[in-house]
Amino acid sequence: MWQWVVSPVEAPDQPAEVEIGFEAGVPVSVDGQKSSGVELIEKLNTLAAAHGVGRIDIVENRLVGIKSRGAYETPGGTLLVVAHRELEALCLDRETAHFQQPLSQRYAELVYNGLWFTPLRQALDAFFSSAQRPVTGTVGLRLYKGNVTVTRRCSPNSLYRTDLASFNMARYNPKDAEGFINLFALPVTLPRGDTEQ
Repeated sequence: MWQWVVSPVEAPDQPAEVEIGFEAGVPVSVDGQKSSGVELIEKLNTLAAAHGVGRIDIVENRLVGIKSRGAYETPGGTLLVVAHRELEALCLDRETAHFQQPLSQRYAELVYNGLWFTPLRQALDAFFSSAQRPVTGTVGLRLYKGNVTVTRRCSPNSLYRTDLASFNMARYNPKDAEGFINLFALPVTLPRGDTEQ
């Protein structure tokens, strides 16, 4: 049953906690309970709407180029997007994560413009199916007065390593960093001038 998103001002004074589970990029559970896609969205819609999450009011570009005002309510979808992004940040390597950003935008444009049954959309599906394989795990969210805060991320495919990410340099030689910095800065530190080739 659909529930309209309440105003954040009218949302409960106590926050709600929820955990969303994903397998290969697909949402599969809420608070540890496996659910079908429809059931999962209904649960998240009810929870997020009650806490004022998921209402937007935007000016957008229509296919024909005119501006349009859109007021949308996607409470469950908002939670899924936030959780999925966080899990991707944990599980995807830098190059894949960066490369898929413009492809995601293009995919959204295809769907928005009604171009679902196209070879490009099918090709993008193949890319995303492959890229999403490691995006498995859970993300905890706190909902409060229209806001969504990530409280935890967990994945068996996590690429985050505290021993590498810390600034104590325990796993590598600081001299390696100095050499990299010098090499990386070389193109912008060389003096300009005429050269003969």
